This record gives sequence, structure tokens and C-alpha cells, in this order.
Amino acid sequence: MHALRCLAGNWIQIPIPRASAAGGATRRRLSYVLGIETSCDDTGIAIVDTAGRVRANVLDSQQEFHTRYGGIIPPRAQDLHRARIESAYQRCLAEAQLQPEDLAAIAVTTRPGLPLSLLVGLRFARHLARRLQKPLLPVHHMEAHALQARMEHKEICFPFLCLLASGGHCQLVVVHGPGRLTLLGQTLDDAPGEAFDKIGRRLRLHILPEYRLWNGGRAIEHAARLASDPLAYDFPLPLAQQRNCSFSFAGIKNNSFRAIRRRELSERTPPDGVISNYGDFCAGLLRAVSRHLMHRTQRAIEYCLLPQLRLFGDAPPTLVMSGGVANNDAIYANIAHLAEQYGCRSYRPSKRYCSDNGVMIAWHGVEQLLQDKQGSLRFDYDSIDIQGSAGFAECHEEAVQAAAIKCKWIQPLG
Repeated sequence: MHALRCLAGNWIQIPIPRASAAGGATRRRLSYVLGIETSCDDTGIAIVDTAGRVRANVLDSQQEFHTRYGGIIPPRAQDLHRARIESAYQRCLAEAQLQPEDLAAIAVTTRPGLPLSLLVGLRFARHLARRLQKPLLPVHHMEAHALQARMEHKEICFPFLCLLASGGHCQLVVVHGPGRLTLLGQTLDDAPGEAFDKIGRRLRLHILPEYRLWNGGRAIEHAARLASDPLAYDFPLPLAQQRNCSFSFAGIKNNSFRAIRRRELSERTPPDGVISNYGDFCAGLLRAVSRHLMHRTQRAIEYCLLPQLRLFGDAPPTLVMSGGVANNDAIYANIAHLAEQYGCRSYRPSKRYCSDNGVMIAWHGVEQLLQDKQGSLRFDYDSIDIQGSAGFAECHEEAVQAAAIKCKWIQPLG
């Protein structure tokens, strides 16, 4: 079955899933959605079918390049996206063993992200859409992170609470569907992944051969396992007196810098050296970040469970953690432990899908089709544009603050 759409005065056919009976069972012909992700420093191209199976996943990371310069350089990130995106697309088609004409739609990240990087993905998506006469599906990057776990865990139903923690964001949202997210709280300054990267560089973990090409979060998580005294460092809890769901990692970052400096002075660490008990420091840092994430998420759970709101509706209470920081096993274990205390199910995407990737963009496109198949298909290519920053459909930050929920804090594991 096909849907007719008018493009530049011409009617074209768009394949859509069609129900058919066979052996008494109802089956649907699969459609394939291409996902394009270029919001930051990874070029991700993937194809996912409407049953949630990943047919191909290509990811070209720029991490090794940017690590040498201590951070992402937007113009160079754009150059690398331009140089790699066509090749990534061709490799994706080959891996999926599909022809371009087999695609039903093209999903592309349009917001939020680095504008120079977003432009590369959108322009390439427009080029493909025009050439193939396929519809575009604009995707909100953070929404895609929030929805990703549903691809692998079909039992997750709307609405659910999601903790989004990455290198650029930290947010708590209630997810009702694509384009229907309610913000409960967000970071007031640094994101956790950003703080990890800056602290890791200040600690000079990159000097150690095993961490030379790792990002700060991954290096800190590994180094924490080497701790002989995990409680040697204790950091003040941010926003302890604020009864809301906001986050702040600037204080943890600054306290970390001061603690590193004190240790360097006491043991006379050379300029090209690392403090001797860096494992203890990383364990203390990881515990501080876990506590802060747990406390703000705990208040969000209690807000969702308020009898007058019942934000979970009739769905089982569910907490999803997603974004690059969800890769951290120690942090996720604490978030899952918190959820368990409230009878909440907890999930995260597979690690390969926690960080930025094309699969989550393609899956968001599938979710759009499942929610509103005809309304989501866009042929007004030039009307679709990028946004460096973007919010969500609703915001309950003031309502959370007004509720002034006092919590009996759940302590982290260990």
C-alpha cells in the first residue's frame, strides 16, 4: 500500500506498512528509516526497520582528533563531518543490503547541537530526500536519547521518567511520546560529561598510556576501580537546600580542581605528573556525581507519584537513563538502586546506543511514524531548519519547585 503525496506539483508514492493475514496471524510489511546524526563530533548513519531491528549502524567518531586539542573545535568537526558523511551513508546501505529506493523516510537531527555540525547532516538529508523523493523526519536529539530504550525494551510504555545525562546536557523529563516531553529539571551550568572531561584533563589522566585516547568519563570510571580508600575524598552536595530537580556540576568541578591542587602541592607532583592517589580521587568524584544525580532524580520520582498528578498514569512506574553518561556502570547501578526503592522498573539502552549514534535518530523516526504516520511525513524540505538549542513541549520546573517535596535520601551503593 502507498500513500500519495504532492511534491513540486507531482504526485509520488510513499510506501507505508500494510497489514496482511497469513495463517490466522496479522503481519506487517516492514518499512526502513534512515537516521542521520551529526549534532556534535560523531557522524552516525543507521537504518532501522519499523519492527525495531537495526539493519545497519555506521559511526565515524572524531574523538581521537579532538582529544589532542583538549575539546571539540566546531569548524574542524564540520569539516570532518563533510569529509565522512557520504562514505558513511554508502557503507550503511551496503551493510543493510538495501537500495536507496527501499527507504521509506529519512530522519535527521535538527536540534539541539553544534550549528555547524547540524548543518552538514541536514543538508545531506535534504540532498538525499530530493534525489530519492523521500519524506524527511526532523528529530530532536535529546528526545531521541529518551526514546532509544524503547527500541530494545518493548515493555517500556508511555509515560515514563527519563534521566538524560551526557556531555552537553543533564535533564529530567516525563516522556509521553515523540514531541511530547515534559521538563522537570535541568542543569544550571555544566553537564556531567563536560565536568568529567574537564576534571580528567586537570587530573592529567591522559598522561597515563591506558587513558591517552579515552574521554574523561571513561577514564575516571576505570581509575575509580583502582581506589584503595574510596572515601578519602568527600565533596559537598550541590543544591542541597533547593527543593527542585535542577542540577549543578560547576561546584563539583571547582571543588575537584581545588582538591587536586592541594594534593599536588602536598606531594610536589611535577607539571607532567598525576597525583599518586588518583584512584581514590576518582572514586570520590564518582560517588559525588552519583549522589547528586540520585537526589534530583529521587525528587522527580516523588513528584511523578503525587496522587493529584499521577504523571505515570496507568503505566507501571518506569525510569530510563540515557545519554553518554548512562554508559557509566557505577552511576547507572546507583540510579537503578534508587528506582528499586520506589518499585520503579529501570532501563538504559545498550552501551553502543547510549552515546550519540544514527540508530537513535532512525528509531525516533519510527516512533514518529507509529504516533502519526501521515502527519509526520515532511516534504517541505526548505522549511526544516536547525536549532542550536531547543526545549521540550512542556515545562514543570516551577511546579516542582512549588511542590517543595522533602525527600528522605536514598544512599548510593557501596
